[in-house]
Amino acid sequence: MANRRCLQALTRRALALFSTNPPFQSPSSLPVLRALTSKSPLIFTNPDTTWSFHWSQTRHFSSDRNDDVNEDSEEEEDDDGDELGESSDDESVSRGGSKREYTPEEKEAEAAGIGYKVVGPLEKPDGVFKPYEPVFAVIQIGSHQFKVSNRDSIFTERLKFCEVNDKLILNKVLLVGSSRQTMIGRPIVPDAAVHAVVEEHALDAKVLIFKKKRRKNYRRTKGHRQELTKLRIIDIQGIKKPEPVVTEKPSKAPGKKPEKVAVAA
Repeated sequence: MANRRCLQALTRRALALFSTNPPFQSPSSLPVLRALTSKSPLIFTNPDTTWSFHWSQTRHFSSDRNDDVNEDSEEEEDDDGDELGESSDDESVSRGGSKREYTPEEKEAEAAGIGYKVVGPLEKPDGVFKPYEPVFAVIQIGSHQFKVSNRDSIFTERLKFCEVNDKLILNKVLLVGSSRQTMIGRPIVPDAAVHAVVEEHALDAKVLIFKKKRRKNYRRTKGHRQELTKLRIIDIQGIKKPEPVVTEKPSKAPGKKPEKVAVAA
């Protein structure tokens, strides 16, 4: 850069000098200069103590229209690349999560951290569905809390390591109550547990996500459907359940049938 600036300053002074003194240019040196200027843009010759000068003007612009177009296209490619990078990261995370193999100990520890334990598949002889009982509980699954009773169904985020018709034990019970007593945990009731069965793995309603960047011509619309798991509550343990009161209907006393009296004609 310094050499270029020096050459530019020198050429400006030389142009000013020769513009004021045009007779100093010798026509005899023009063919030689034409041959030499094809190789170098700036040449000074000194034949017969007379100066001859030839300058081929070249303009260097800091920016060009093509460069602007290229920059715009590069910005668009960068935006697309960011998008693709985000999607590829999400895909890589999902693929990595699906490809990873967990040991039984890791599965049990991760499920316990969420708040459940997989017991096993439900079998036909298991009479797990009981009639309604006047007992309720507040349970925690992940970061969500639910108030449940016997035979209720709830939707949670997709639970790992369980399939349809698997029996679960929900061990994070925050509160248990009935018509006679209520037990509040600090934060968990130690001897309480809620039993449930996995009924279905489903998808929630679609949520639209719209992204926009000002002055960038960037608009993206995406849809997301959250994976859910449907659970059926079958039993609540850890509290004394009131015995169901059976109300007997009073039996009707047998009434005397009226006797038919023959009417004389």
